[in-house]
Amino acid sequence: MTHKREIQGKVVTIAGDKTVSMVVERRVMHPRYHKVVKRFKKYLVHDERNEVKVGDEIIAIECRPLSKTKSFRLKTVVSGVN
Repeated sequence: MTHKREIQGKVVTIAGDKTVSMVVERRVMHPRYHKVVKRFKKYLVHDERNEVKVGDEIIAIECRPLSKTKSFRLKTVVSGVN
């Protein structure tokens, strides 16, 4: 059994029906300047019940490819927008 990758990030857009776009931020050490810098990557996440709003913090889990660019599905909503 293979381990499914989990990513946590913030929802930035609703990208159509049952799809949200999330951005994941990670902090890495710059190789030359030895300063911590932020790196960002966007992922498309499948949201079956359209329950996520822009600004929510979510956890997504890897799954089979659902489309050309979408291979993560929603696991949980960590914190919602107030």
